[in-house]
Amino acid sequence: MPSALGFPVMFSTDSCLMKDSAPNRACGLQRLETFVPNAGRDYARNRNSDHGPERRDNVSVLSPWIRYRIITESEVLVRVLEAHSATAAEKFIQEVLWRTYWKGWLDQRPAVWHQYVVECDQARETVQSSPDLERRLEAAVGGRTGIEGFDDWAQELTRTGYLHNHARMWFASIWIFTLKLPWVLGADFFLRHLLDGDPASNTLSWRWVAGLQTPGKTYLARPDNIEKFTDGRFRPKGLATRAEALKGAPLPSPAPLPPAVDEPSADLTDQLLLIHPEDLHPESLISTCGRPSLMLLLEPEAFLPHWPWGDKAKRFVSGACDDLAGRMEQGGHGPVQRLESIDAESIAAAVTKAGREQLFTPVAAVGPVADALKQLEKDLDREGIQLVSIRRDWDQAAWPLATRGFFPFRKHIPKLLARAGLG
Repeated sequence: MPSALGFPVMFSTDSCLMKDSAPNRACGLQRLETFVPNAGRDYARNRNSDHGPERRDNVSVLSPWIRYRIITESEVLVRVLEAHSATAAEKFIQEVLWRTYWKGWLDQRPAVWHQYVVECDQARETVQSSPDLERRLEAAVGGRTGIEGFDDWAQELTRTGYLHNHARMWFASIWIFTLKLPWVLGADFFLRHLLDGDPASNTLSWRWVAGLQTPGKTYLARPDNIEKFTDGRFRPKGLATRAEALKGAPLPSPAPLPPAVDEPSADLTDQLLLIHPEDLHPESLISTCGRPSLMLLLEPEAFLPHWPWGDKAKRFVSGACDDLAGRMEQGGHGPVQRLESIDAESIAAAVTKAGREQLFTPVAAVGPVADALKQLEKDLDREGIQLVSIRRDWDQAAWPLATRGFFPFRKHIPKLLARAGLG
């Protein structure tokens, strides 16, 4: 979305994990209540400034909770629009919709994700055979390049699991155009360490900075811009003065979303529900689709071969899973069986023992979790069990609209809000 600077807010975050935060729903809701008074014009005026890790009062501190759907997009917007008009809260509303847009865009072009995975593997092999590249990469991720600001952000990311959105853009630009490092390894660095690391918004934002997402359009980090929006904390020297777009494969055309049952049409009554870290709010599914007889919860450990979470991100997701299991028990929603591995045979046995031939799960957007679930679907099919995906009504309404850039998508926001009962 356009900012006061004329460039889009890319990495779809406006939050950090503060010291008194916890990876649970109650904390996310409290964060929301704290932020709501500032979600209008104050947010629009102040959101681009990175005041440093000790001061994040100009942003919402919500994205880790939204990212894993510990709290949902619609309930965030409901609360904001109770306090502000859609006009006053336009910038924040668009920020929430950026994350939705990226997911929809990538789900219609999964080949972009799979190509990124291949290029990551290739880049790692190149690093192993190039001592100079390995040295430069280690200096970058360790915050030892000598570039003011960049080194601070690298250390802040690994220490806290957070970077301000503007800092993420500066960091990606310096990584690509000044340090000449492979963009895919920068995206991998972010995805592993960010508490709100999202395959769609992270991958596509790095592509945008590099000139691959909007072909030929790049983002150049400038010392004066960094100085202005960091309150004079940083004015790095020696940055690239040109940002020539990287070359890549042409963008694929959008394809229809994979088949899934629409949320309002699903019936979970006495069925089995498989929960995963892409969607950790089963209460809203239960309220719409009926109460399942058993919930299977895939822990972060189940996805480690697919998603190499950094320690802080993994702890956040693990804590969110603990909270979910506790909420289900306290709310009388039935038992939760926790799984630390994706064992199709054991999962099939649980489904068969319950006298069922189907296992329901919320759709996971394109990324490592979706890749793992796709393999599980094939394995369960061999066991005679059907894995049925349920697409949230929010995603069903918004994702098909992400066929082009964000600006055409933005025109649909009033209609999306109205469909969600927010108009």
